[in-house]
Amino acid sequence: MSRTIRRFSALGAFFVLPVALAACGGSVPADSVATVNGMTIQKDTFNHWMKVAAVSTAAQQNPSATSPKASVPDAPDFKQCIAEKRQTTPAPAKGQPQVTDAQLKTQCQQQYDTLKSSVMSFLIRSTWLDAEASKEKVSVSDKEVQKSIDAAKKQAFPNPADFQKYLARSGLTEADVFFQQRSQLLQQKITQRVTKGKDKVSEAQAQAYYNKNKQQFATPEKRDLRIVLTKDKATAEKAKRALESGQSWKTIAKKYSIDQASKNNGGLLPGVSKGQQEKALDDATFAAKKGKLVGPIKTQFGYYVFDVTGITQASQQSFNHAKASIQQQLAQQNQQKALTNFGNGYRNEWKSKTDCRKGYVTDDCKNAPKSKSSTTSTTSTTQ
Repeated sequence: MSRTIRRFSALGAFFVLPVALAACGGSVPADSVATVNGMTIQKDTFNHWMKVAAVSTAAQQNPSATSPKASVPDAPDFKQCIAEKRQTTPAPAKGQPQVTDAQLKTQCQQQYDTLKSSVMSFLIRSTWLDAEASKEKVSVSDKEVQKSIDAAKKQAFPNPADFQKYLARSGLTEADVFFQQRSQLLQQKITQRVTKGKDKVSEAQAQAYYNKNKQQFATPEKRDLRIVLTKDKATAEKAKRALESGQSWKTIAKKYSIDQASKNNGGLLPGVSKGQQEKALDDATFAAKKGKLVGPIKTQFGYYVFDVTGITQASQQSFNHAKASIQQQLAQQNQQKALTNFGNGYRNEWKSKTDCRKGYVTDDCKNAPKSKSSTTSTTSTTQ
């Protein structure tokens, strides 16, 4: 569902939803699906976004539909879902059994579970983001949000009617888009706070990196070759004599070579670096003088006759030329490290404060089953 609730990429990839304060005591109120540090995510909010997700999914499956029709599978019995699937299920091939209601119910359950899991993750993480912004005293004004929306709409939907069509296809309202963009701006401000100052890399730090990783800034020697590869030594010697007599590489390579990559190109093998070829040929190649016919050289692939037609000397990029790219690279690494560290603590903190009602539990809930992997993705910390 990651795409179904994030289709309005021009206006951001997040939605912040209205939440209410829950009574103390840690239990999830009857009209809610989860609580996050005293704030509830209500069933009405969950149901709204399940409908949005269903419509967006239908739009993806039927791109030509201007107002895709979709309904959320009616758990737990799925009677309506089964009936709808029965109408759209093709008749079985001759001799094949008809799809049973039990099989259709399984499909409905899988569809519902997929939507439910994604919507719950989305709602919980949106609430985490709002709670973190409140904790860090990060805010955005309604004016900022509207200005950002207007700019994005102008770029993505020059014709206002197209924006209305988008809303119809996505199942969103303009209020949903407003919440979405508010969340995007909050995330940007939190990210800026976390990474502030992490883009500063001194010349000494860049120099130390350059000294330690000089090979990254080196270009090895390369040689251009013309080759003939044969299955046996006698054929290789025959090809070599023909070349020595003045016959062209184009003629000899096409006549004798079994190397399909080069035989129709006059045996040309350009830009070969040391270590790219089988060892015997590699050693001979980089020991040979330019313009001298060499071979036959025995390898596991056969016998080579070759000459070196060009040599590009190895070079080393200077620190002064590499400095800017090194500083940029280190700045990005520093920012990523800061975001990773923040993301780990962020998820651990807010997950520990998230209770989910039975039947709505996801990995973001503190009462989720223990998983074998606790890997956290930085990009998902505030999404």
